[in-house]
Amino acid sequence: MGYLVMGVFLLITGLFLWVFPDTSILNYGAASLESFFFLAPLIFTFLIPAITMRSFAEEFNTGTIEWLSTRPVTDWQVILGKYFACVFLVLFSILPTLLYFYSVYQLGAPIGNIDTGATWGSYIGLGLLGSAFAAIGIFCSALSNNQIVAFLLAVFLCFFSYSAFDYLSRMNIFFAKFDYILEQIGMNAHYLFLSRGAIDSRDILYFITFIIIFLLLTKMVIEIRKGG
Repeated sequence: MGYLVMGVFLLITGLFLWVFPDTSILNYGAASLESFFFLAPLIFTFLIPAITMRSFAEEFNTGTIEWLSTRPVTDWQVILGKYFACVFLVLFSILPTLLYFYSVYQLGAPIGNIDTGATWGSYIGLGLLGSAFAAIGIFCSALSNNQIVAFLLAVFLCFFSYSAFDYLSRMNIFFAKFDYILEQIGMNAHYLFLSRGAIDSRDILYFITFIIIFLLLTKMVIEIRKGG
């Protein structure tokens, strides 16, 4: 599954960035990875739930969660082990895309004519976003015995956390007085701010807090499903 997800991610981003004429960097006329950092979160919305859907759903479905409970490991150790395994897979999926950065860097006129600060900020934001999606996926996997249900629920929550609050903030008829607050609740605003190259501790703290909340919820769900 890990190799498949990495392959799909690199294939889709490669096609959109270098092959398809409407989105190709070669036809864009500027040395920028903006299209990649716009596309990657949308791809992650589907691929990361595919990575995480088996984490606990399979354990509960096959009954091996009871076997895990008898081992000399705590629930936190199991949760964090599964979570960091998913996060490392996400980061390893992002790592080969540094070739895109190197290619665009060399293609610039003159060479190196690319906003390096914004690019590194975007990579940091993408890594934090992928880590947050992984926390959502782990939580959804703990909710159900069915991997497909866990996948669909995770896709919905990832999309909602990333995009929905932006859409709600634009509904001036209903949320005119709370548009800024709603925008700041969603992940997209913090991801975009990091993508500008402005590494603000508030945005990093937002993602860390988001991850901790969903890992705590995962712990709570597992305890409830195991009967305390």
